[in-house]
Amino acid sequence: MNRRHDDDGPILITQAQVSYDEEFAARKKRYSLIMACRIPCLILAGVFGIAFQWPWVAVAFIVLSVPLPWVAVLIANDRPPKKAEKANRYRRNHRELDSVPDAQIIEAAEVLDQRTEWPRRSPQDGRAHEAPRTGTEG
Repeated sequence: MNRRHDDDGPILITQAQVSYDEEFAARKKRYSLIMACRIPCLILAGVFGIAFQWPWVAVAFIVLSVPLPWVAVLIANDRPPKKAEKANRYRRNHRELDSVPDAQIIEAAEVLDQRTEWPRRSPQDGRAHEAPRTGTEG
């Protein structure tokens, strides 16, 4: 088994990388934003070319919008760089609790046998708290 030196335990969640689903959602959002910039470029090219009769400005906006799909795909497919930090890993013996002495097991029967008053009467065991009579007693 060939393991790296720092691979001696699970990575703590505070140092974990972003999940694939979250990363994919962020890349889709980046792609959509860059592609959304292409629409205003084409609209501005039409406005400056037709309304203001400035063909060079219109051509500049069209040239600017041509590489946007390529740039959007490159940026969206680029994953974030991996962190070069040392991962914060769980170490079992790092802060171990003090040992607990053997606990005394107390059985319920032993506790009941040690009582001096048996059976113990509660305040509701008096005459006022007798079971109701059903009329079938003799």
